[in-house]
Amino acid sequence: MKYVKPLRLFEQMLRRKVSKRGRFLGLDVGDKYVGLSISDPNNKIASPLSVLLRKKNTIDLMAEDFRSLISEFNLEGFIVGYPFNRQQNAVDAVQVKLFIDDLSATKKLEDMKYAYWNEGFTSKGVELLLNPLDLHPVEYKTILDKFAAVGILQEYLDNANREVNLKENVLRPIIN
Repeated sequence: MKYVKPLRLFEQMLRRKVSKRGRFLGLDVGDKYVGLSISDPNNKIASPLSVLLRKKNTIDLMAEDFRSLISEFNLEGFIVGYPFNRQQNAVDAVQVKLFIDDLSATKKLEDMKYAYWNEGFTSKGVELLLNPLDLHPVEYKTILDKFAAVGILQEYLDNANREVNLKENVLRPIIN
């Protein structure tokens, strides 16, 4: 796996022919689960996908799951939620980094690119929406992780699309 700066990853995707452009997979990495979200084919909207159980001894199985998703959805790259806020727990940041390192060590995803994106308070926002609902704890956690991944990916897509549009609007008057 190869780290790429977030906006560069998006720009690389845009350089491809429209028919060859891939989608992005959002990851919300936790200590027990990894929430997944997927972008639409136009890379404008993120949707919940699933949750993977995370255990140290199942990293090879997770890598296989990711390979299947790469093939099924023609994935361009992973957008991995990362706690950049210094006031958040540093353990969370280490946990995300270790997960990516472990996934890379499997050598099953060598061509895949990934970028880190600030996860901010995506889980907190989803918690506020879910708390009034009377959900079973497992169902609550599953929904929380999937929709936290949606928040991460949607923020990335919104930002990347906005940056691309700004660049196009700045260059357009120069070209004309």
